[in-house]
Amino acid sequence: MKNKGKCPKCGGSGILLIAGGTGAYGAGNNILLGSTVFSAVPVNRYLCSQCGYSEEWVDLEHLSKLKKKYGER
Repeated sequence: MKNKGKCPKCGGSGILLIAGGTGAYGAGNNILLGSTVFSAVPVNRYLCSQCGYSEEWVDLEHLSKLKKKYGER
């Protein structure tokens, strides 16, 4: 959905972007890397407005920080 602008489940083209962010006490669509909200990596959500299917994406610039904290399997 992020790259093609089309839902892979129903083929719909009405895609909503819900930008990741961090609110009070770490609330929001994010992944905390430390003990403060300043360490949060935003997770963007793409939502099909026709069927409700959603995908979550992290910007490439944050992947190295996530790999360092969580490692790869």
